[in-house]
Amino acid sequence: MANPQPRRIAQIVHLKRDSLQAYKDCHAAVWPAVLEQIKDCHISDYSIFLDETSMTLFATMKYDGDDFDADMEKMRANKEVQRWWKMTDGMQETLVEGSGGSMDPKGWWRGLEEVFRVD
Repeated sequence: MANPQPRRIAQIVHLKRDSLQAYKDCHAAVWPAVLEQIKDCHISDYSIFLDETSMTLFATMKYDGDDFDADMEKMRANKEVQRWWKMTDGMQETLVEGSGGSMDPKGWWRGLEEVFRVD
């Protein structure tokens, strides 16, 4: 049973300046298998924003499943998602100390603390 209140998630990562156009291009045509896996893992309202001055990508999403860790394992197990992450990780610089990439259990995008919210 899904949670009545979705979990809100925010994350950041740096984008390499020389990858700006390639990153925008691939996100203008995200692979259908990746989009399907995102939905199958109970993620919705997913957006990525860019601050081009600092080359920081800011992602926000809602998770309305019951087992986030298990859903993220399903995400990591998907071969098309793995190929997507290999491509996009090469365009980014992580802010997660010691992370080896999106497949790393530490994560690649650094999670952020929500300090204010109003609905």
